[in-house]
Amino acid sequence: MSSVRATLRRAGVVTALAATGLLAAAGIASAHVTVHPESYAKGATDGVLTFRVPNEEDGAGTTKVQVFLPTDHPLLGVLVSPQDGWTAKVTNTKLKKPVKTDDGTITDAVSEITWTGGRIDPGHYADFNVAFGQLPDDTDQLVFKTLQTYSDGKTARWIEQPAQGDEEPESPAPVLKLTAKGADSGADTGADTGASGTTPLPESSKSAASTGSTASASDSTARGLGVAGLVVGVLGLAAAGFALARGRNGGARPE
Repeated sequence: MSSVRATLRRAGVVTALAATGLLAAAGIASAHVTVHPESYAKGATDGVLTFRVPNEEDGAGTTKVQVFLPTDHPLLGVLVSPQDGWTAKVTNTKLKKPVKTDDGTITDAVSEITWTGGRIDPGHYADFNVAFGQLPDDTDQLVFKTLQTYSDGKTARWIEQPAQGDEEPESPAPVLKLTAKGADSGADTGADTGASGTTPLPESSKSAASTGSTASASDSTARGLGVAGLVVGVLGLAAAGFALARGRNGGARPE
């Protein structure tokens, strides 16, 4: 029976490691700043974008968030929703190429929104809502480079975007996909646009990674690691059960 116990202990260790890998992968995949909804129709009007900012830094709070809006394909009529405890500074930039609309020619647009004065504690997130009057209709996506500054002086730079066909980069920028006009878009955002303050992160998404140098794995990689971990765990338990059955049969006395 000692060999059976050893097999069970090994199987338990393998299963625990598999579960730990699954939770860690889920946490890494959700660590970066995202925009919701993930898509809108080209040229959509009178909508809202929600920038979700999680804080997975153990020893510091998020105290500043900077979102940079593209000016080569500008958003028109940008308005910032008030956020309890935070002050928003909106920066306008003169456009290199003015945009003609039914109401006239637009020569400048919002290029940066900076929120300060508030705090996102470790293990929490905050949603920052931005309304727009009209989205561009001459591009397939909008990239919102974002800087997340912590109370200890570290800054997470969410500024990278994947090349065509590549996996998600280590520090991905929020990306809004623009679909053909009339296509379904602007689905469930996963965020309460009327909420303010901060919200706790789910337990499964907490991690101890340093935000200043966070290397967010791609969602596909995280899912692959999780599935592999579960498979290994199941095989370990199956091996333990088989060994236990053999031990019992071998030690039974004949009638």
